Amino acid sequence: MLSEFDLIKQYFKRPRPGRAALGIGDDCALLAPSPGMQMAISSDMLVEDRHFFAGADARMLGHKCLAVNLSDLAAMGARPVAFTLALALPAANRDWLAGFAAGLFALADQHGCELIGGDTTKGPLNICITIFGELAPGHALRRDAAIAGDDLWISGTLGDARLALAGYRKEYPLDAAALLAAGARMHTPSPRVALGMALADARLAHAAIDISDGLVGDLGHILAASKVGATLDVDALPAGPVLAAQPQALRRSFCAAGGDDYELCFTAPRSRRDAIVAAAHASGTAVTRVGTIDAAPGLRLVDGAGHALDLQLAAFDHFASA
Repeated sequence: MLSEFDLIKQYFKRPRPGRAALGIGDDCALLAPSPGMQMAISSDMLVEDRHFFAGADARMLGHKCLAVNLSDLAAMGARPVAFTLALALPAANRDWLAGFAAGLFALADQHGCELIGGDTTKGPLNICITIFGELAPGHALRRDAAIAGDDLWISGTLGDARLALAGYRKEYPLDAAALLAAGARMHTPSPRVALGMALADARLAHAAIDISDGLVGDLGHILAASKVGATLDVDALPAGPVLAAQPQALRRSFCAAGGDDYELCFTAPRSRRDAIVAAAHASGTAVTRVGTIDAAPGLRLVDGAGHALDLQLAAFDHFASA
């Protein structure tokens, strides 16, 4: 039977040196930012039956729990440095731990992000990561920096994760191939770290946020913080490949308010359009211009012809939602 310390040593302690002056094995890790840089810090908790299904694939879960934290760094334009992991487990299952660690470290290594500490205990499955990044002072993509006249952009595609959830819940019929393809977006999102860093490093964008609870809700945080409004062309939103084949009403709803996309929504001056497209291409990420930031408060939803849409959309709320 694995003890807590054997579990950590066997599955989560790695011999390779990283950025930390002192990593796993002491009461605290010691982490120093690069000279002249600021630290960006974010925490996310994933709870079984709330954020993922009971019995979820361990390797994909290891990927996702780090991906959602990397997405927060991407939204600020920060370079990943290190993370901590707090893990509650109902049992120390070796197969589950091996799969979870494999998914976690595959993504961590991809982004040069080192596990430097954390905690383990017995209890209902609960995963909490705190992630650390760095960026130059004054370069952070903040929510309160959108300016009237800015373009509104979206990275990647939207809606396939929400479509997969509808398929799993039997809310909407999907064949096995479509569910598998859409499910990949739900279980293994791609944090847009390279794009976020490019937007921040070259100061191409003003404000940004990652799309976790649905575009209309997350965009609303930018609008409130920046004291501006926006016009959003719902039909310009880039639907995921599986959702793109579904009826228009479903495309509109799941793109605009689906959630679990972990794409970037950002604002930028019109004068930077070509530079943004070039940065997106260099980072291997598609971007789509989907609206404008307005001086008048409120979010106005329009179709491709500019006609107002009366859509009843709501973002995910951890306490209001079932």
